[in-house]
Amino acid sequence: MKSIDTLRFGGQDVLPLIEGGKGVSVSTGVSAGHWAAAGGIGTISAVNADSYDQDGHPVPQVYHGRTRRERQQELIRYAIDGGIAQAKIAHEISGGRGRINVNILWEMGGAEEVIIGILEGAPGLVHGVTCGAGMPYRLSDIAVRFGIPYYPIVSSGRAFNALWRRAYSKAPELLGGVVYEDPWRAGGHNGLSNTENPFSPEDPYPRVLELRRVMRNYGLGETPIIMAGGVWHLEDWQDWIGNPELGPIVFQFGTRPLLTQESPIPDAWKRRLLTLKEGDVYLNRFSPTGFYSSAVRNSFLQDLCERSERQVPYSQEAGDGYEASYGVGARKREVFVPAADRPRIADWEAAGFTEALRTPDDTLVFVTPESAREILADQTACMGCLSQCRFSNWMQREPYTNGQKADPRSFCIQKTLQTISHIPPGADEDNVVDHNLMFGGTNAWRFGTDPFYANGFVPTVSQLVERILTGR
Repeated sequence: MKSIDTLRFGGQDVLPLIEGGKGVSVSTGVSAGHWAAAGGIGTISAVNADSYDQDGHPVPQVYHGRTRRERQQELIRYAIDGGIAQAKIAHEISGGRGRINVNILWEMGGAEEVIIGILEGAPGLVHGVTCGAGMPYRLSDIAVRFGIPYYPIVSSGRAFNALWRRAYSKAPELLGGVVYEDPWRAGGHNGLSNTENPFSPEDPYPRVLELRRVMRNYGLGETPIIMAGGVWHLEDWQDWIGNPELGPIVFQFGTRPLLTQESPIPDAWKRRLLTLKEGDVYLNRFSPTGFYSSAVRNSFLQDLCERSERQVPYSQEAGDGYEASYGVGARKREVFVPAADRPRIADWEAAGFTEALRTPDDTLVFVTPESAREILADQTACMGCLSQCRFSNWMQREPYTNGQKADPRSFCIQKTLQTISHIPPGADEDNVVDHNLMFGGTNAWRFGTDPFYANGFVPTVSQLVERILTGR
């Protein structure tokens, strides 16, 4: 296996290995600090990270505001406090070795307020800002304000070209690297465009080569490209290392750090990772962001799949193929559905799916009364965790709604991610993990086949980094 050389990031020579940021309370100061201590770049997530009380217990993120906007302000405060707390933990654990970056989602509610609040509250402890999930044009402005490198996440050369021409060309000296996040292989939310087939993964090499071509047009031939998504063994990427056609390449590991001793995810989640088979992680489009996302196929995703299958079109008026009358809701407000769908509806109702919920696409989805109550309660309790949410119809600018019906085919992402990362003592961990969202890269099935994890072995972060450096 080819050896890899250190690269200079944030004023320090480090291993070109980055821990990928992973959402709510998963990429913590502990995991990031240990990754940095091993010589790489650790990443803390600024997405509603945990803060702690004086006894060291996580502060419950409970919302008291009467309106969504008021609750969003509470959420922003939680996120800032949590990000500062995690930055301090990472700094202490790293002992000055490696680098510590913070990851923010541009489409997160109050993203700019959160990242600015963290950088103000943890001066000198954060060495770079990584940002994706949208088009973060103002990321470079934030970097300039605090004098730290920025790392935009893109999935194509075209996306980077748009960012550069609109904003980043004004701050080229602080562009620390460009993250190419493979839209078919990376865990979490992915940047698939409408022209790309989610079921037909493309080879990342020509896409990254095109990104490099765009960057060279702007004099960025030596600015590192960070390959994220599908990276497991460096020996799988030998043709990339030291390749003058690609230029400097760094590798980001998002999924593999989930299964370490320092990883904060529940033990049931770690056990589940070891049982995955190829195909158990897949792209879906249920997220309230509207993006595709990559997650483990479990009861939670299965319920969403089946919910969307129990769906028929409807019209407020009879005619044009909508001839069968149907009563919706407690008041049985009359709508019209295709006559051919009436037997299907009867079958669903006989199976207990008696509640019809309207969608923004003029369809009805059929769920149980219990599920209907939960969906409506979650929509009502929205705390504005996204800049816009199709599940609750929230929009973070006035009038604080996107003007569409709330979409019952989606889910409250804040609720499920908080639930799976904060399982209360005494709860059935396996049940909680099975019924909540488990993000993961599509290569997560390799935990079960890699001999490194034989007999349920869970390494430390240091052992994992050593394994990555030395090969099998």
